[in-house]
Amino acid sequence: MMNHPLKKTSSYGVVGDSGPGNPISAVSSGLEVAVSAMVFARIKGSARSFLRGGWNHLTFEGLGSPCSVQLAVDKARAPGLAEEILRWVAAFEARYSRFISTSLVCQINQAAGKEWVAIDPPTETLLAVCNEMHFITRGVFDPTALPLIQLWDWKAKAPRVPDQTAIEAVLKKVGWRKVQRTPGRIFLPEEGMALDLGGIGKEYAVDQIAHLALSSGATSLLVDFGHDVFVYGPPPDNKPAWHIGLEDPLQPGKCWTGLAVKNQAVATSGDYLRNFVQNGQRYGHIIDLRTGHPVANGCRSVSVIAPNCTLAGMLSTTAFVLGPDEGIRLLDATYQAEGCIVTETSRFASRRFFEFATR
Repeated sequence: MMNHPLKKTSSYGVVGDSGPGNPISAVSSGLEVAVSAMVFARIKGSARSFLRGGWNHLTFEGLGSPCSVQLAVDKARAPGLAEEILRWVAAFEARYSRFISTSLVCQINQAAGKEWVAIDPPTETLLAVCNEMHFITRGVFDPTALPLIQLWDWKAKAPRVPDQTAIEAVLKKVGWRKVQRTPGRIFLPEEGMALDLGGIGKEYAVDQIAHLALSSGATSLLVDFGHDVFVYGPPPDNKPAWHIGLEDPLQPGKCWTGLAVKNQAVATSGDYLRNFVQNGQRYGHIIDLRTGHPVANGCRSVSVIAPNCTLAGMLSTTAFVLGPDEGIRLLDATYQAEGCIVTETSRFASRRFFEFATR
């Protein structure tokens, strides 16, 4: 197995020496395997694969996002590797999506306040990552925030601001530290508690797919799931670095700058596309768990460069919630991380962020 940066980031819980593995274990139920097969059929139906300049390009819809993987890999290996990637993503979505009623996450949520639920090693690894990210983000990332997310319900045709009493009641059901875990089991101790791994799943999947591809012979790659990106090796044009554009939250569809990165991840968090206005006040979709309300500190987006996508995504969301002053202090204090916070009126960058900027 080849050596590469993701293998060395276990301090952030991204991968272990055993690699990503398959989220659906050998002891999975027949129902879980069947659901994974259905998700795979849906994802594969959206997939397009083609060769260009010696590179294999794979695009598909998965994890609720447009996904793209570019690989420099032996031509004979490319079709099989593309199939592995699609199957891994399908299995991951089938197991951890809260929108699939048979998923393990839904089983855990349904058992809240009632009983322990058995989990396997891949799930234990993912939950360990959640635990570490909860610590790194000072509790801003909390996998038990689903009751609050559902209360605000941005997917409603006419979103509304919940009553403060309801917010306070739901906040009592939120708290990662309440979750009980022992080897092979998890328990949400209060009825009404619920997990949502959507805040970490896509970024974690980016890192796992990159690891899978590199361990399978890819020499260079770009993995982009919903604009959360990891790159490794030289790009197709053999330039010194990959160039990643950052969308301008004040002019969506346009880039305000580009980043030159290599063997790194770039993730952006923002509320400029998902929000609603009520009684003249704007409400974005990123919630501050300290208040139970959407973030209202003037931030519109935060982009972060980090050694892996899981960390980049957690830092970008955390800096968004903390705001320009605290957010930049967090980025400056995090080893090998750089970032920029864009507000309604200004930009705030970490010490070395503009060393990566291309314009």
